[in-house]
Amino acid sequence: MNRRRAYEDDGDFYGERNKKRRRVSENQEMEERLETLILRVGENSSSSLESNLEGLVSVLESDLGNFRSKILRILSDCPIKMPEKCTIYSTMVGLMNAKNYNFGGEFVEYMVKTFKDSLKQCQWDAARYALRFLADLVNCHVISTNSLLQLLDSMVDAANEDNVPQVRRDWYVFAVLSTLPWVGRELYEKKESSLENLLVRIEVFLNKRTKKHHNALRVWSVDAPHPQEEYLDCLWAQIRKLRQDNWTEKHIPRPYLAFDSVLCEALQHSIPVIHPPPHQDSFEYPMPWVVYRMFDYTDCPPGPILPGAHSIERFLIEEHLHSIIEMHRWERKDCAIHLLLLPYKDKIPLEYCIVEVIFAELFHMPTPRYLEICYGSILIELCKQQPSKMPQVLAQATEILFMRIDSMNTSCFDRFVNWFSYHLSNFQFRWSWDDWDSCLLLENEHPRPKFIQEVLLKCLRFSYHDRFKEMMPEGYAKLIPKPPMPHYKYTMEGAASLPGTATAHKLVVAIRQKCNAEDVLNELNDLPNSRDASDMEMAEEPFNPLKIDVFVQTLLNLGSKSFSHSFAAISKFHTVFKALAETEEAQICILHNMFELWADHQQMMVVIVDKLLKVQIVECSAVATWVFSKEMVGEFTKMYLWEILHLTIKKMNQHVTKLSREMNEAKEKLARTVESSSSESEDEASPNPQKHRKNTEGSGEKPTEEQVERMEEKLEAAYVDQKRLFLIIFQRFIMILSEHLVKCDTDGREYDTDWYRWTVGRLQQVFMMHHEQVQKYSSTLESLLFTSDLDPHILDVFHQFTALRA
Repeated sequence: MNRRRAYEDDGDFYGERNKKRRRVSENQEMEERLETLILRVGENSSSSLESNLEGLVSVLESDLGNFRSKILRILSDCPIKMPEKCTIYSTMVGLMNAKNYNFGGEFVEYMVKTFKDSLKQCQWDAARYALRFLADLVNCHVISTNSLLQLLDSMVDAANEDNVPQVRRDWYVFAVLSTLPWVGRELYEKKESSLENLLVRIEVFLNKRTKKHHNALRVWSVDAPHPQEEYLDCLWAQIRKLRQDNWTEKHIPRPYLAFDSVLCEALQHSIPVIHPPPHQDSFEYPMPWVVYRMFDYTDCPPGPILPGAHSIERFLIEEHLHSIIEMHRWERKDCAIHLLLLPYKDKIPLEYCIVEVIFAELFHMPTPRYLEICYGSILIELCKQQPSKMPQVLAQATEILFMRIDSMNTSCFDRFVNWFSYHLSNFQFRWSWDDWDSCLLLENEHPRPKFIQEVLLKCLRFSYHDRFKEMMPEGYAKLIPKPPMPHYKYTMEGAASLPGTATAHKLVVAIRQKCNAEDVLNELNDLPNSRDASDMEMAEEPFNPLKIDVFVQTLLNLGSKSFSHSFAAISKFHTVFKALAETEEAQICILHNMFELWADHQQMMVVIVDKLLKVQIVECSAVATWVFSKEMVGEFTKMYLWEILHLTIKKMNQHVTKLSREMNEAKEKLARTVESSSSESEDEASPNPQKHRKNTEGSGEKPTEEQVERMEEKLEAAYVDQKRLFLIIFQRFIMILSEHLVKCDTDGREYDTDWYRWTVGRLQQVFMMHHEQVQKYSSTLESLLFTSDLDPHILDVFHQFTALRA
């Protein structure tokens, strides 16, 4: 009997547990169903949006009792993560508020909290979308106009604070201006004088602000045919045009208008007084940008007209396209499909808008939001999805870019080369080269022939040399790259007279016979030192350049078959490299010999330098000094050399970031160790030994204070190396540019040559590409290099850079 009762009791226990489990899974399914319904509202459906909204609101209202917090969270997240559906969700909240006033109040509180949290966490886009949604709730009679105007005024107050960065003030004004297209008409009809006062305050702010950063962010240095407007100036012009049109626009869908009779009777809520969080030094604000323009209505074929540069529709279309790219960038096919399905696509020349926005992202300064190849792959997918229109629009855009390339920013020039070569490689390298014949009459340093030459050099990385010889018109022969072959001087004509030829030949035999590093060093020891006695006395640690010459050229020539062969050779004889490259001067000698061998194979030089840095045969400072050396003067305006310099800077930046991360993790572990040791006695006395065991497990290896100190020392040394690298680079730039300006002034020549524009562009590029790291040393650079007595042409580049985060 006892056994039976136990069995029955167990059955009751398991039955209850299964019921609970079932209840949990049912609740979970219901939550997921609600989330799906909310997320997908407004998407393709056989019934109208209005009926879908009514049905969904009824479902949500009936489920409020069980899933209130879930519904609040989803409804507040959606307009931030899907800003293009902002008005759909505001309508939904409006209808729910009309039926349930308490829920409306709770939602406003929740949304205000989301907005404040976004500001505190520096999530600026999320904060802007939250502000937009709060404003749109005014249209749905959820929030009162007075309380919204109070919030907008407090935002403008934040923009007029003293002793805060301009980028902070700019963002607050931008957030207010970008909200007005949604709510401007409602404010105009109900609170016209308050709206005008707000606009007057913004205009006063805009008239006072400085725009020193503007020139550094422009894609082109001239304003013809399209002005390169600073983003706040452009948006202000669009808002003024909207005001002239009595705040009516034709792009924003407003489903709440269909429910006006229901919504207008709803009670409204007030937004509590919100004070933006005060500025902190740790806050990072969005940097300013220049609005990119490529097309106007004259470039488009007959049909839908492209909205003007200062129409608010242009701003709304571009922002919508940017958000689609942000949301779908990981899947190029989805991204292309969503771009082509833009609402109101029949009212605008959509292909032109899409191409302009993608190039705006690609040419965005100081750096694009995403990898350059992301935009290239989306454009290829667009050509596949719409083969009847998109390739022609893209060809027209390429033609416009090429014709305006003379005034193009150097960073954007590089991106244009990279994109065009990648695009050609996906379309069998076909292009109407004859249309660009006029550039053949220009000097090689002019941007147009330079562009074609750099494109062909990049295309060579995707194909083979003979293909270009056959493909290109005869007139382009001078721009076609030389065959990417090594020049091994010890087997060339006249090699017998060179001092290291005999050793080089012995070395070839030895390496082919699988000799080791020690054998190689023994062979090299017989070579005399070719340096003068005076040079050797001056050098801190004398090195033998002939040894380096023979070894580097011979080894790299033997590994010339492929990148893998070269890497294997470097790895096998790593100890020889380290023995020969003890000083920076010796490391520069290694780089010179690599260049001498591979002068006609740019990609090989890039990957070899990358490998030499990775295995620590050469230091970053040695690469920087080599780039600016006299031997490289003929290569100075070529793209690959700057590719090498930027990968060198990135290597140093990654090294510093890695050490910083490791040190912070170690400090956190040490702090946790100290905390746990202070409560160790309590844990040991605890009646729950399992809990104590759980605490000791998973804590991992605990660093000691000495280890953390050593990490701090390593990080400090890395910061010193990083600062030294930037000082070397900027000092060399200043030296060569100053020398050029003084010489031109002395000779009475024009200083503004192609070489000068390329060099200033490269200086600007270093500032822009590595702005986060350079910013840390801006005060050091200002006191040591960019002093007030420097030529204004050079100093201006530095001041434009510092203004980016001023």
